[in-house]
Amino acid sequence: MTLCRLILVADDYAISPAVSAGIRALAEQGRLSGTGVMASMPHWPAAAAALRDLRGRVGVGLHVTLTDQAPLGAMKRLAPNGRLPTVGRLLALSLMGAVPVIEVRDEFERQLDCFERHFGTAPDFIDGHQHVHVLPEIWPVIQAAFGRRLDPNRCWLRDCHDAGWWRRGDRVKAAGVSLLARAASNAARAAGLRSNRGFSGFYDYGAGKLADFFVPMLSGAGDGHLLMVHPGHVDDALCAVDSLTAPRQAEWAFLASPDFPRQLADLGFTLALPGFPVDPAPDQGHIDAL
Repeated sequence: MTLCRLILVADDYAISPAVSAGIRALAEQGRLSGTGVMASMPHWPAAAAALRDLRGRVGVGLHVTLTDQAPLGAMKRLAPNGRLPTVGRLLALSLMGAVPVIEVRDEFERQLDCFERHFGTAPDFIDGHQHVHVLPEIWPVIQAAFGRRLDPNRCWLRDCHDAGWWRRGDRVKAAGVSLLARAASNAARAAGLRSNRGFSGFYDYGAGKLADFFVPMLSGAGDGHLLMVHPGHVDDALCAVDSLTAPRQAEWAFLASPDFPRQLADLGFTLALPGFPVDPAPDQGHIDAL
């Protein structure tokens, strides 16, 4: 039996020291394909050094952050009080064509600079905190960096469009994000950018744990599917900036447990690791390597 390769990415590295420590522990156990870094967070410089030791064992990407947190530089229109808008507000602005695109471009560049300054190399992939990289007016800014600043032969882009959204844990959110992501997905494929094939990770935190939704989130998924997760330990720094706390610890416990690799194999998957080849999929784009 040939196992499909699952790209398992832990979001929010550097949101707090405890979350970062939990993600590194999973990476050391070989339980992750990659992690996305919030380079605008004050914990990133200290957390970068420990993550460098895992280079080659886990892909490390930039988790572009344009909501809720403080930007790295002045953004007079989008963050007039030094705080980025909620995702709901940013979504409304993007749908109205009212995003200050130059401010977004400059902040994206600052986050790239900060990532590279502390990690010592360009990111392996690009995605967005709360999926901001697929929003209208924002995705062209992100994709324009490929070929100019990001090497498209080395760096890939998270595709949040998923043809199997109706099978996933939280169908409403999966459908909404997939619909929003369609234009960005089509543009990325037209430009020949490398990306995952299929996307999942949404579930109702109040209705159960990741372990309860793991099977439906991978229903119908194939080679190169990406599953986003948010594991980590909880500390005061996390509680001060984010409401997602207890589910992170529960996700960490499941991914660190003996049950996780057994369930993964039973579902016909193995974890994709950095550098693995994936043949092109003409109807969904492709990933040549992570």
